[in-house]
Amino acid sequence: MGTRSTSAIQEPPFRPDKRKRAPAAPPGTGDAASASFAALTAKLDYLSAADIKRIRDAYRFADEAHLGQFRAGGEPYITHPIAVAGLCADWKLDVQAIMAALMHDAIEDCGVSKSDLIERFGAPTADLVDGLTKLDKLQFSTQEESQAESFRKMLLAMARDVRVILIKLADRLHNMRTIDVIAAPKRARIAAETLEIYAPIAHRLGLNQTYRELQELSFEHQRPWRFGALSKAVQKARGYRRDLVERIEQDVEHAFAQAKMPVHVAGREKTLFSIYSKMREKRLTFAQVSDIFGFRVIVATLPECYTALGILHQVYKPLPGRFKDYIAIPKANGYQSLHTTLVSPLGTAVEFQIRTEPMNAVAEKGIAAHWMYKSHASGTAQAQEAQRLGTLWLQSLIDIQDETRDASEFLEHVKIDLFPDAVYVFTPKSKILALPRGATPIDFAYAIHSDVGDRCVAAKVNGEPVALRTELRSGDVVEVISAPGARPNPAWLNFVRTGRARSKIRHFLKNMEQEESQELGERLLNRALMAEGLQLPDAGPQGAPVWQTLVRWSGNRSQADLLVDIGLGRKIASIVAKRLARLLVESGSKPDALTLTMGRYGEDESTPSQGLIVIDGANGAQVQLASCCRPIPGDAIVGYLGRGEGLLVHTAECSVGKRLFERDPESWMSVEWAEQPARSFETGVTVLLHNSKGALAQVASAVSSAEADITHIEMGNDAATTAELKLVLSVRDRLQLANVIRTLKRAPAVLRVARIKP
Repeated sequence: MGTRSTSAIQEPPFRPDKRKRAPAAPPGTGDAASASFAALTAKLDYLSAADIKRIRDAYRFADEAHLGQFRAGGEPYITHPIAVAGLCADWKLDVQAIMAALMHDAIEDCGVSKSDLIERFGAPTADLVDGLTKLDKLQFSTQEESQAESFRKMLLAMARDVRVILIKLADRLHNMRTIDVIAAPKRARIAAETLEIYAPIAHRLGLNQTYRELQELSFEHQRPWRFGALSKAVQKARGYRRDLVERIEQDVEHAFAQAKMPVHVAGREKTLFSIYSKMREKRLTFAQVSDIFGFRVIVATLPECYTALGILHQVYKPLPGRFKDYIAIPKANGYQSLHTTLVSPLGTAVEFQIRTEPMNAVAEKGIAAHWMYKSHASGTAQAQEAQRLGTLWLQSLIDIQDETRDASEFLEHVKIDLFPDAVYVFTPKSKILALPRGATPIDFAYAIHSDVGDRCVAAKVNGEPVALRTELRSGDVVEVISAPGARPNPAWLNFVRTGRARSKIRHFLKNMEQEESQELGERLLNRALMAEGLQLPDAGPQGAPVWQTLVRWSGNRSQADLLVDIGLGRKIASIVAKRLARLLVESGSKPDALTLTMGRYGEDESTPSQGLIVIDGANGAQVQLASCCRPIPGDAIVGYLGRGEGLLVHTAECSVGKRLFERDPESWMSVEWAEQPARSFETGVTVLLHNSKGALAQVASAVSSAEADITHIEMGNDAATTAELKLVLSVRDRLQLANVIRTLKRAPAVLRVARIKP
C-alpha cells in the first residue's frame, strides 16, 4: 500500500429521538421500515444465508409486535430496532446479537414474554433480550432507585454476556442521534445519564468511536449554547490552520516515502467535548488549547511502529516527557498505540498516534473487535487481548454484586470503576495491573485477591515503606505486607478508589458488625433471663420450638436477627427475656433458685456477675467508648444501649451520660473493666504553659518519660505569654494517667495540668 492521507475533519453535528404510540401511521412512512431493513440486510454479508433467514424471521416478529407504534419523529417504531441492529452489524456481531437487537424492546413495550422468545428463537437470544429489558413492572420508591436497579440488571447480564452491553450501547447511540424531537428538559436528563454511565462504559470496553460520539451528542444537548460557541470557534480555527495541517501531512508523507515505508496518514480533530473538558480542567481559553489537531499513522507490522516513531522524530523535534508506549503496556481496555507529541513548524504541539491496522480496529471498536477479527489470524492477538481485559472488568462486576445487595451502592461502585484515567503498576514478579488514577496500595492488594486486601497491614513502593493511603503512580513496583490476624480498617473507605476494594471492605465490616452484635445480644439476653431464674435454651430439638415462637413474636426472620437487634439496642433485652421466660415455663421449664440468685446478685453494680458486660478494649465495633468523657480502666463506668448504635460506655460522672440516663433510664446497664485490658485507651488533658522556646518539647519529653503516647495535639493561635494545649494521650489506665500528670507538672514551662471532662 502507498502513502495516503485524509485531512483533519470534524464529524458533523449528530442528531437524536424517542418513542410513543400513535393511532395511525403518518403519511409517507409506509415503506420506511422495509427500506431500512434492506439497508440492514446489505450489511450482513459476513453471515450465512441460514443466519440471514433467522434474522428476517426476527424482523417480522418485531415488526408485528411494534405494529401501531411510532417514534416521536413520526416514523414507524420498528425503524429504531433496525437501526440498532445495523450498528451491531457494523461491529460484525453474530446472528443471536442481531436478532436480539431487532427484538430488544419487544418484552418491555409489546407485552411479549421471555418464554415466547425462547420458544420462537431459542434461549440464548431470549437471554440477551431479557438482559436489555428495564424493570418497569417493579415498583420503586424513587426514579433514582429504579434507574440504579435497571443498571444493575443490565450490568450483571452484561457480565454474563458482553453482547448485552454492545446492543445497549447501540440502542443508546441511536436514541442520542435522534433525541432532538423530545422536550429540552428530558433531553438534558438523558444526555447527563449518557455522559455519566454509557459513555464511560463504552470507553471501559474500548469502543472509542462510540465513546466519542456519545460524549459529543451528550455535550450538544446538555450544554447547547457552549456546544454552538465552540463549534463556531473550531470552524474558524480549521480555516486558519488548514495550511499548517497540509504542510505537516506533506512533510510526514515525504519522510515515509524516502524511507520506503508504506503507511496511512490520517489527520484527526479533537472532539468539542474534549476541548471543552480541557478548557475547564486547566482553566484555558479556546486560543490557549494548542493540540486541537493531531495525526494517526497506520503501519503494517508491530516493529514498524517503532521505526515510524524514529522517522517522525527526525522530521520534527519531540516534546520531552510527552511520549507514551501503550503497545508494551496496553491500557485497561486493550488499547495499544505509541503516542508522541512533536513541535510543529509554527511551534505548536501536535500529537501523533502510531499503530497497526488490527490495533486501530481495537482502538476504535474495543471489545467488539473480537467479533470483527474472529476469523482473521492477523488481528486475533489484539482482539483477544481486548476481550480478555474487558472480561476481567466484567468479572469484577459479579464480585462487587456478591458483596453489594443495595442497587444504589452497586451503581456507586461501578461508577468508581468507570474512570477512564488509569495508572499501571507492577507486582514484585513484574505482572502489570491497571488501577484508576488515585489508587492506593489497598486498591492494589484487593486487585490481587480479597484475602490479601483483608489482611493488608503495610506496603512498600519501589522497595520503600509507604503509608497505605499513598497514591500510586505509573511504573511503581508495589509489594503488600499482610498478617494472618489482620482485618480491614473502616478508615480505608475514605481513600480507596476501586469499586472492588470499596465493596469488599464494606462487606467485611457488615459481616463483622453482625457477628459482634449477635454475640453482645446473646450475652445481654442471657443476663436478663438469669434475673428470671432461667437460662437460654439451646437450638436443639427441645429449644428450637421455643426460639421459633419467640422469633415470630418479635417480628424477626431468625434467631440470629433477633440477637443482632438486641445487641444494637433496637430491642430491649429485659422485655424479650420476660416473653422468653413465659414461653419456657409453658414448655415445662421451671425457674432455678440458684440461677435467680445469681441473676439478682449480679444486678448489684459493686459485685461481679456472669451477666455483666466486661470491657477489655477488644470488644469490637459494637462496644464504643464515649468521646465526650473518654473513659479509661480505673474509671467507674456505665453502659448505654443506644437505639441501633450498640453499647456506648460513659464514665459514671459524665454529665452527657447523666442527661441520657434521665431521658432513657431503661437503656442503661452495668459494665466493668477487665482485669487486664487488651490495649491502651485514649483520654484528654489540658496543659497551661509558658509560651516560651522549647515549651512544647518539654511537654513531649514528659509524656514520653511516663511511657505514654500523644495521639493528637491542639494549640491556640494567640501569641500570648501563656498557651493552652489540648492533648489526647494513649494510656493503660488511671494509674498511668496520674503518673503522666505528675511528670508534666514537674516540667518548668508547665503551669497547670488537668484531665478534660465534659
